[in-house]
Amino acid sequence: MVKDFKMIAKTFFGLEKVLADELLSLGAKEIKIGVRNVVFYGDLGFLYKSNLFLRSAIRILKPIKYFEINNQKDFYSYIFNFEWEDYISIDNTFYIESVLNTELFSNSLFVSQRAKDGVVDRFRKIYKKRPNIDKLNPDIKINIHINKNACTISLDSSGKPLNQRGYRIKTNIAPINEVLAAGLIMLSKWDCQSDFLDPMCGSGTILIEAAMYATNYPVNIKRESFSFKKWKNYDFNLFETIKKSVLKKVKPFKYNLIGYDKSPSAIMKCKKNVINSEFQNIINVSENDFFNTKKNEDNFLHILFNPPYGERLSIDINSFYKKIGDTLKNNYTNSNTWFITSNLDALKFVELRPSRKIKLYNGKLESRLVKYEIYSGSKKIHKQRKQI
Repeated sequence: MVKDFKMIAKTFFGLEKVLADELLSLGAKEIKIGVRNVVFYGDLGFLYKSNLFLRSAIRILKPIKYFEINNQKDFYSYIFNFEWEDYISIDNTFYIESVLNTELFSNSLFVSQRAKDGVVDRFRKIYKKRPNIDKLNPDIKINIHINKNACTISLDSSGKPLNQRGYRIKTNIAPINEVLAAGLIMLSKWDCQSDFLDPMCGSGTILIEAAMYATNYPVNIKRESFSFKKWKNYDFNLFETIKKSVLKKVKPFKYNLIGYDKSPSAIMKCKKNVINSEFQNIINVSENDFFNTKKNEDNFLHILFNPPYGERLSIDINSFYKKIGDTLKNNYTNSNTWFITSNLDALKFVELRPSRKIKLYNGKLESRLVKYEIYSGSKKIHKQRKQI
């Protein structure tokens, strides 16, 4: 019987609870939320399923060794004496990444290099040969995390970050990360029982992530490259069984996913990405300036977008955010609107009171995901209607 083992799912700041909820729904055990990570337990099949399905995870790590160190000599000794031959063969390529929160070392690249020396020296001693390094596409990817005196060595089961779904073949400048886009959708509590609008859709990442979320489609099902496929215990038949099981849970979506962008080149890129994702039957995008659009029906609408922050575009950002507020108030009643921005000063020019603010990071930019409830009439009447 295959035993459960500990795993660590990495994510962005602010998405930890979202990721924990995803893991719970998949059947993970002993879930514990950390900072930018969630610890959980499962078996080998669950590791495969996590890589295929988790929307808000960047990578899945499997810890294989814990030890405490007091100095740099201790670190090399533990690395050299660890039984790497159980995980790496002579014919494998490997690469080591390090994350530090310690006074013992000041440079993560030095730690990775020293760990590489320990691995290589061990293989040379035992086999008179050594495996090669491959930074870009290694067979075995190793993660080293040092927190004060505690060192954890993990195998990175994902390899390339899990945001690399494979559908995005065309992008604009600084497109939103796929994992962050999926996290925004889940944080916005969209119930998939309404139309969904991204009025500044760019290359379409939010729309495609929304399509996969609405249909329960496994985000990485088409991805060929996972590091666990190079592990010595890789079970091809089990992986194929897991793939079939997650695909059986895909469901239809009867509403519309709508995208606008005023840039013709953005819409062109978006359409190509949508076609590549194979969701063109439920995603409709068109060249439109959001400020000149209007909600056509009385039906409820869920809006989520990633507007300019003023970082790269030479626009009057305060005026731009005022137009967002005016357009929502005048043209988009009976909707919930969410958007993310790092320009916290510009938010006051929206001139609407947000009902929620969630702290996130878009790359290195501290940001807020804000929610505006747009309804006709007074707030009191709106609450009465919700209670009926």
